[in-house]
Amino acid sequence: MKLIVGLGNPGAEYADTPHNLGFRAVDALAGMVGAGPWREERRFKTLAAKATRRGEALWLLKPQTYMNASGESVGPFLRYYGGTAGDLLVLSDDCDLPPGRLRVRPGGSAGGHNGLKSLIAHVGTEAFARVRMGAGRAEGERRGLVAHVLHRYTPAEAAQADAEAREAAEAALCWLDRGLAEAQNRFNAARPDPEPLGTIAK
Repeated sequence: MKLIVGLGNPGAEYADTPHNLGFRAVDALAGMVGAGPWREERRFKTLAAKATRRGEALWLLKPQTYMNASGESVGPFLRYYGGTAGDLLVLSDDCDLPPGRLRVRPGGSAGGHNGLKSLIAHVGTEAFARVRMGAGRAEGERRGLVAHVLHRYTPAEAAQADAEAREAAEAALCWLDRGLAEAQNRFNAARPDPEPLGTIAK
């Protein structure tokens, strides 16, 4: 099995905010892989959708615990379905990257991100792949970082977030089909125009 998790906060008030880029990306991915409908998995405190990719079960998750407790959903879910940290990819926002930029990483520290911190605690290791999506920091320094990641997007910001989410979903597909190294080579390279790439065929 493979498990791809988008990080965010549940509820309409958080839907159009930078801190919910992970939810936005995993929603885009669900459409690309033809995942079944999102269903509530109460025992794991999450919404889950399932697809099949190259003959293997693919689970998509949107934890409903709020960001800071995301690991309470992901750790138990991964263990229940017999997965390991190597089967896990996490999609999350990153204020140290400018909007529109991605970084694919094999693991590492939480870097101050409380959702990743919770995952590390509950999965039991830092060694899981992640796609970090730029949320910017300059605006956060002016108005406060918490206010920045929870502010509601303007229409222009929302359009940029949609494009970034689609590209993150493409990076997740590349990780699934071609491996981490290829995803890093393809999506970590600086590009002047961070437009999403064409969908990778199944």
